[in-house]
Amino acid sequence: MQYGFILPFFDARLAADLAQEAEAAGWDAIFAWEAVWAADAWIALTAAAMKTERIRLGTMLTPIARMRPWKLASETATLDHLSGGRVILAVGLGAVDSGFEAFGEVTDRKTRAELMDEGLDILAGLWNGQPFSYAGKHYTVKEYTFPHTPPAPVQKPRIPVWVVGAWPRMKSMRRVLRWDGLLPNKIGEDGNHAAVTPEDLRAMKTFIEAHRERDGSFDYVIEGSTPGDDPAAAAAIVRPWLEAGATWWLEAMWDAGRTDLDRVRARIQQSPPRVQEA
Repeated sequence: MQYGFILPFFDARLAADLAQEAEAAGWDAIFAWEAVWAADAWIALTAAAMKTERIRLGTMLTPIARMRPWKLASETATLDHLSGGRVILAVGLGAVDSGFEAFGEVTDRKTRAELMDEGLDILAGLWNGQPFSYAGKHYTVKEYTFPHTPPAPVQKPRIPVWVVGAWPRMKSMRRVLRWDGLLPNKIGEDGNHAAVTPEDLRAMKTFIEAHRERDGSFDYVIEGSTPGDDPAAAAAIVRPWLEAGATWWLEAMWDAGRTDLDRVRARIQQSPPRVQEA
């Protein structure tokens, strides 16, 4: 299992400093969230890349439905080169209560899902190089050779893409099959979000392994929080997820708000909640 840390707040300088501390403390990745109006995640991750050598750099998560996919392709490919192949892209529909309506972004779930699917198609196509064209319901890209496009990402066959999958919604889960990792979500019988359990992760993993046709590695990503001052208790929280098939644990401290930097920094320095694997 690998261990990442989600920055609950940041600016570019702070993200760089915390990434450097996380790398020194043994974390495998740091993640920045993408809000409608906030410090820019990709600039912050770029700053982090300049002060680190090993730690991976990602978003948690990118609401691709409100992005220009060609702009996102440029940002991710450029950072992948700068960092020597350390980018992870996590995508989902995003939380509409984070400012979508205030800025005129699309809020309809079905439309956002369509935009996400088309955006991912374009992203992968542009990463593969020129010439590229695309004709979808929402996006059209005419074939054109641009002289100053960024080179293809360092990582092959592409930058890893982790996608939110809502269990047991088959349309959502089938989308996950095309990409490189699962961010598990769960929709209850009443249509509302429900807590994901290790048993749910096992079921989702079974589905993916039975239906995924692409070769290559695939990640199962769990987000949670652990007590950094009690390694045994932290390991006890993580162990059921490891046993259920999780390949990444992402430490989240959303309750830190935007001010409790001392607590965030202390948790980073306490190191990941590692579990002794058999």
